[in-house]
Amino acid sequence: MAKKKKAKSDIGLIGLAVMGQNLVLNMADHGYTVSVYNRTASKTDAFIADCRTNEPSADRVIGFAELKDFVKSIAKPRKIILLVKSTAVLPEDRDAVDMTIDALLPLISKGDIIIDGGNSNWNATIRRESDLRDKGYEFIGSGVSGGELGARFGPSLMPGGSKKAWKSLKPIWQAISAKVNARTGKPYEDYQPGKPITQGVPCTAHIGADGAGHYVKMVHNGIEYIDMQLICEAYNLMKQLLGMKSDEMSKVFGQWNTGVLDSYLIEITTDILQQRDPANRRKFLVDVVLDTAGQKGTGKWTSASALDLGIPANAIAEAVFARFLSALKEERIAASKSLRGPKDVKPVRGKAATIQAIHDALYSSKICAYAQGFQLMAEAARQHRWKLNFGEIAAIFRGGCIIRARFLQKITAAYTKNPKLQNLMLDPFFKRELHRCQDNWRKVISLAVLHGVPTPAFSSALAYFDGYRSAVLPANLLQAQRDYFGAHTYERTDQPRSKFFHVDWPEPDRPQLNA
Repeated sequence: MAKKKKAKSDIGLIGLAVMGQNLVLNMADHGYTVSVYNRTASKTDAFIADCRTNEPSADRVIGFAELKDFVKSIAKPRKIILLVKSTAVLPEDRDAVDMTIDALLPLISKGDIIIDGGNSNWNATIRRESDLRDKGYEFIGSGVSGGELGARFGPSLMPGGSKKAWKSLKPIWQAISAKVNARTGKPYEDYQPGKPITQGVPCTAHIGADGAGHYVKMVHNGIEYIDMQLICEAYNLMKQLLGMKSDEMSKVFGQWNTGVLDSYLIEITTDILQQRDPANRRKFLVDVVLDTAGQKGTGKWTSASALDLGIPANAIAEAVFARFLSALKEERIAASKSLRGPKDVKPVRGKAATIQAIHDALYSSKICAYAQGFQLMAEAARQHRWKLNFGEIAAIFRGGCIIRARFLQKITAAYTKNPKLQNLMLDPFFKRELHRCQDNWRKVISLAVLHGVPTPAFSSALAYFDGYRSAVLPANLLQAQRDYFGAHTYERTDQPRSKFFHVDWPEPDRPQLNA
């Protein structure tokens, strides 16, 4: 009697750090058999042992000590996810992702699909996809957002690559992604291990060719930077202008989370501000956390890309600079002892009105931040010939990811109604909201300036709004200066665009100073 052939796994995953482990368990919960491999075999063994003890879907997770055995175990066309740390930024840079791909190539077959689920730079993804396509393999660069919990219970997934590769990966990505209510856009969040959510709209879709998925994930992270900075500025304004304590602010953020600011980041801020310090229960933990922020680089990539493409994402960049400034802790301590702020400022009166004004400033700035992010993606799409669906991208952001928020439903609606919308601020809904909130926005920034409280993100977002709505900016003088010292030419208001002029600037009659 012929021996029965052992069934092949549906998919494989390399890289068993926390994100990798959680994504494996998510896939197993949805009925997929997953082969796993880690360069350090002991990590694989420990993960499998833990699964057998704690996970209801453990029988669908199979560990391998050898890469060749791992590859052989997966059904063709093989789908292999890499969750390996990437450091490549320039197209020619090579890193651990490339070394893993090099190790796989002698073992896989033409038509197999490699999926990079890490935070890789889109330039490296474009290069990898092109190289592998030329050799007969498929490559998908997929953004995975939501952190550890998202990976376990439903992330937002942003795959870029060929449509053929996406067709093969689609059932798995749709199954494991976060789900949202089609009517309200609110995510379903009652997932239990072994009992995954199957109802609702999956928070994933094919983003576009080659590096599109990783580019969109990068911009998502840039928006995340500014979103977090704006919340921190709102917190600091309540603290500095109104003298509010952490638990009192927690209640305010909790109330805000029931309205237009409803979001994951506002929700966790509510929780953070009421957490007591385990070392001293009389204190709040946030008050003993050192004020120096770290960053992994994706916000910096977003800002650099905006500079390269000529898109004014100044608020996003300002959020990155704010983190850099926070890191100069010792310098700031020294400066605080010698640089003086405003004197004799009057106490802020009207607590409730000021809190509402801070709310409106946060909301308005958030609209501008998202406008910058989507404007940046639009320009990248033109440069790389990606066909990005912005309504679909906003829809993907509604669940699973860090920036999930109620108003993403409005962004989805805006781009669904007008796919060629030039700027989110021009959508009728967002235009009304900005007009409704701008008086409070300006009031808050004025108060902050008068009291010496830094609001770099609020202020840069308002500068973007005011600059974008200005038919005339002082760049006329700037261009005249450039022509004066460098013969860079200029255009004229009374002549057609793209017709350039230069003048031999005469020596002016300068007023004589009295002796």
